[in-house]
Amino acid sequence: MVRVWPGAPYPLGATWDGTGTNFALFSEVAEQVELCLLSGEEDAQLTEDRIPLTEVDGFVWHCYLPDVGPGQRYGYRVHGPYDPGRGLRCNPAKLLLDPYGKAVSGEVRWHESLFGYRFTDPTMVNTADSAPYMPKNVVINPFFDWANDRPPRTPYHE
Repeated sequence: MVRVWPGAPYPLGATWDGTGTNFALFSEVAEQVELCLLSGEEDAQLTEDRIPLTEVDGFVWHCYLPDVGPGQRYGYRVHGPYDPGRGLRCNPAKLLLDPYGKAVSGEVRWHESLFGYRFTDPTMVNTADSAPYMPKNVVINPFFDWANDRPPRTPYHE
């Protein structure tokens, strides 16, 4: 069972603080957002824990997971209106990359499930899960140990 705390709306993206990770995603049209924690290999071995984000401040959906740290792969699923004519394409069957993510793992493996429409009928919504074919975001460690390294402090005139 994943422990979920409210977290903070900023900074956007996944931010590890040494203890846990804050996740924050902006969406003005979402009716529900799920954070997807992914593990295992692609295709059949891919496992996904979906965590509903219930905290929303100023269209920013967020949570804090005290047990999640660097190396964790993740993505989002956004529920809401689907009206391509108005530019609204919410489709929870599609795993989305975090636009504020700091690292991405994997490559796109082209498959019909990556598209929002069916190849046989472009007016039909494609509800096939895209997760096995998508790259995933990765939580990173933002801290760097400089050890004994120091700036050179070379004067500008030199």
